[in-house]
Amino acid sequence: MKKIQMTTPLVEMDGDEMTRILWKMIKDELLLPFIDLNTEYYDLGLNYRNETDDQVTIDAAEATKKYGVAVKCATITPNHARMDEYDLKKMYKSPNGTIRAILDGTVFRAPIVVKGIEPCVRNWKKPITLARHAYGDIYKNTEMYIDRPGKVELVYTSEDGEEKRSLVQEFKAPGVAMGMHNMTASIESFARSCFNYALDTKQDVWFGAKDTISKTYDAKFKEVFQTIFDTEFKDKFEEAGLTYFYSLIDDIVARVMKAEGGFIWACKNYDGDVMSDMVSSAFGSLAMMTSVLVSPQGYYEYEAAHGTVQRHYYRHLEGKETSTNSVATIFAWTGALRKRGELDGSQELSDFADKLEKATLSTIESGKMTKDLALITSIENPTVLNSRDFILAIREELEKML
Repeated sequence: MKKIQMTTPLVEMDGDEMTRILWKMIKDELLLPFIDLNTEYYDLGLNYRNETDDQVTIDAAEATKKYGVAVKCATITPNHARMDEYDLKKMYKSPNGTIRAILDGTVFRAPIVVKGIEPCVRNWKKPITLARHAYGDIYKNTEMYIDRPGKVELVYTSEDGEEKRSLVQEFKAPGVAMGMHNMTASIESFARSCFNYALDTKQDVWFGAKDTISKTYDAKFKEVFQTIFDTEFKDKFEEAGLTYFYSLIDDIVARVMKAEGGFIWACKNYDGDVMSDMVSSAFGSLAMMTSVLVSPQGYYEYEAAHGTVQRHYYRHLEGKETSTNSVATIFAWTGALRKRGELDGSQELSDFADKLEKATLSTIESGKMTKDLALITSIENPTVLNSRDFILAIREELEKML
């Protein structure tokens, strides 16, 4: 068959360890035989990030602004052990965090639903998409240990010297204190990303905070979401038959557990961090979770929701067989290819992405899967495949469809 042509490049961000191995397998077996793949390549492997003082990560994010769509392999965020292992110049920041900040994006994560991998919550019939506001709050906090009696105050000093003070606590004994913040502009970007993505994917939006207790901080989130919805999105949602629903976070959690799914759950930073793990675990596995960073300007960066699978990589280096689940990485590619096709008006490219996803799910539903899925599937006597054979089984299924 004639290869599918691409008119505009994708930004391709390569990564680390076992996911880097899978990345090449996916390209060689599932993409390059069928697509005249057009990418602008950036190596975000830790060695090259170290060589470029992490400039390559910034360049990749800027390229995403230029071309609009990127696909990213999982990458290492180094700790002290990694600094020694890779002989790093310094402890570099998370590439995801750097890219997220440059694109001003919101992360949307959704489980990949497949027959034979049933969610723990029986009434969840459709994916629940988690939208995490990945800025501020406890993740940019300042904290201190209080070792003697005294008072902790929150102090704001304006540029012209005006001062506001608010008592946090009179300490009579040792304790701890913390200050955190958020920015109105960041909350606005978060809201717009959620509402735009809802229109793009035709899903309702649920959002929860604790404005009854946090009458200034969380109340600002509630106010910003409602204002932006009313002024910019209400008519578009009505036309699309979609709804926006706000309630207290504890009420939202209770409703989610009884819902069927099929909506976007917008979460503040900490809530999103916790609840995305709950949702992914309940649906099966982080290796069966899509992740896309969406900016208010309409930039899209697709990746797998999991890490670099370090343990399997060390086995691979020893020449031992691995059975590593590549589904989320495959779906990162299909998400990016589909969006590229949509933006470029290439139905052929979008259709290919759909067929590759269908071939991947059909392979699992036929009983052929990696070890992690075999441990949780309801399919009797599954065939456990190694990393490469699983991808080859998907290719066989894909070739039938094409």
